[in-house]
Amino acid sequence: MGSLIPAVLREERQFARYFYGQALSMVGDRISFVVVPFAVLSIDGAGAAEVGLVSAATLVPFLVFALAGGVWADRLPRQRVMLASDLVRFVTQALVAALLLGGVAQVWHLVVLMAVFGTADAFFAPAAAGLMPLIVGSDRLQEANALRGLVMSTGLVAGPALAGGLIFLVGPGGAIALDALSFAVSAAFLARLTPRAADPADAPQGGFFAQLREGFTEVVSRTWVWSTLGALSVYHVVVLPSVFVLGPVLSAQEFGGAAAWSVVVAAFGVGSVVGDVVALRVRISRPLVIAAAALAVASCQALIIGAGPTIPVIAGLEAVTGVAVALAFTLWETSLQAHVPQAALSRVSSYDYLLTAGLMPLGLAVAGPVAQTFGLRPTLYAMTLLAVPVALALLAVPAIRHLRAPAPVAPPAPAVAPAAA
Repeated sequence: MGSLIPAVLREERQFARYFYGQALSMVGDRISFVVVPFAVLSIDGAGAAEVGLVSAATLVPFLVFALAGGVWADRLPRQRVMLASDLVRFVTQALVAALLLGGVAQVWHLVVLMAVFGTADAFFAPAAAGLMPLIVGSDRLQEANALRGLVMSTGLVAGPALAGGLIFLVGPGGAIALDALSFAVSAAFLARLTPRAADPADAPQGGFFAQLREGFTEVVSRTWVWSTLGALSVYHVVVLPSVFVLGPVLSAQEFGGAAAWSVVVAAFGVGSVVGDVVALRVRISRPLVIAAAALAVASCQALIIGAGPTIPVIAGLEAVTGVAVALAFTLWETSLQAHVPQAALSRVSSYDYLLTAGLMPLGLAVAGPVAQTFGLRPTLYAMTLLAVPVALALLAVPAIRHLRAPAPVAPPAPAVAPAAA
């Protein structure tokens, strides 16, 4: 049975504690992502505008506080930052659940509580990225990130089904109550962690704004960091709107609507699971070379959606891009954790979150009007013509090609008994 458990869980006890708590929380997040819109719609008089307002209330504070979250995660013990964030998110989700179950929820209640949730989330994400090298050996980082990605990918497949079942059985309020419980469980596991202490000599110096500037310097001083961030930003702004906006529109027009599109989404999720398993099992010596190639494959999604003749063909090719996306992001996260100084890792990661999650709404807002002006399929083709060359251009960057994964740590040599006299 032991062989079925990944080595990183067997050999890295601190990571195992962290992972088991986070696994439930990440699945809860996937469920909540589906449930919250229905929670809003369960309020009398609420419609699409109110759903958008609540969604924005979660996202905007994340964008505003992401960089600040990175600074404080480098200034304070990251475990404590994450623990405080989990407790705040537990309270906010519990209040949302109580209001919904009590039948007294108003839209403004959810807007305020989701804004608090988004703020706490902005502090958790950079701290989590910075904590990983303190609970996992450098040669195990790829496995650890792949295992986290595997849980997220599995949640992408199972989350909508679980959410639908929970809404049917206990309603939106009950489903969100379970998500609140997942944050309490995560906090309990985090409280038991004993991460390695960071070197006091590496502690950030100066005030808040000085450290904010220092984080920016850490990004721009590394060609492989800022060039990859640029390519990832193009992926989020240009490619992902094809999946979240134009793909559903095309499916509604030609392939039968939501039921057909759900097959595509599920296929992508299955591909992501496969990609995470590959990253978990296969050691990659030049991670950013593979990540750049995988990002180029992932950037073909708009072309696949626009040119695919049938839903089965689109779903099959989307499964391939799911493998590529999982590999690209696992290898990118691992590279940051392995090669950015520990004292600045959370600040550098906060730029990653800001430029990816932050810019994506811009692409989502623009995709529809552009498609109405130039046509749905031409817009999808243009998305690919723009994004794929940007991803491939990374391969021309020497720093991308030369970056290597941490060398495996050799096991200690067995003690040799002294020879008999």
